[in-house]
Amino acid sequence: MGQRGLIVAPPRTGKTTLLHHIADAVVKNHPEMKLVILLVDERPEEVTDFKRSHPKSEIIASSNDSDIKSHTRIAQLAIERAKRLVEAGKHVFILLDSITRTARAFNNAMGGGGRTMSGGIDARAMEIPRKIFAAARNTEEAGSLTIVATALIETGSRMDELIFQEFKGTGNMEMVLDRKISDQRIYPAIDIFLSGTRREELLLQPWELEKVNLIRRGLAGHKPGEAIERLLMFVKKFPTNTEMLKGIPG
Repeated sequence: MGQRGLIVAPPRTGKTTLLHHIADAVVKNHPEMKLVILLVDERPEEVTDFKRSHPKSEIIASSNDSDIKSHTRIAQLAIERAKRLVEAGKHVFILLDSITRTARAFNNAMGGGGRTMSGGIDARAMEIPRKIFAAARNTEEAGSLTIVATALIETGSRMDELIFQEFKGTGNMEMVLDRKISDQRIYPAIDIFLSGTRREELLLQPWELEKVNLIRRGLAGHKPGEAIERLLMFVKKFPTNTEMLKGIPG
């Protein structure tokens, strides 16, 4: 709990489906957590789909037929509400799709009044989006706030690439999706060599960490698509991660 994760997603790599699976997993495995799905500048039909698919979650959305003020207001209200819940001792999980469109909205809201950096980003525009993502934490005296946000890449927009660079490396976890893998119809289309967790020794037992390292070394000689396919075939043989790791010799 209290982690800050980034899902790095090119177009058509199964990002939305992955978010649905994450939402289902949170509700099933951590019913004590308050799940908030924050959708900024997304398609109206996608907002409707999330509302229908996750009735036990709180959906906070500003679809792409809303104005810029709606996007920025919704994002700020959602994070402030989450903070108040954490202060009240609740454990909150926010799925944010996407941090890229959120940053775009704040940039457009600036109206070009400040210093403009390359890519058309106002120098002040990233301040609030950075604070939103940085709000994730596990408090000692109250609850926790976990944030998993998507970052859009390979969109053809210089601005989107610069936004990604602003957030790259700022999370505890990065999961990188790969278009070549998704083109092979392998899902989730995760490039496991580019994905990882910081300080994973704090999350895993020593024996678990040793087994995870064995898996990575065993897959190192394969292409990303082959690696995730082999890993998925192995994972499906076991009901839990713990049993999977125990099944690895060595």
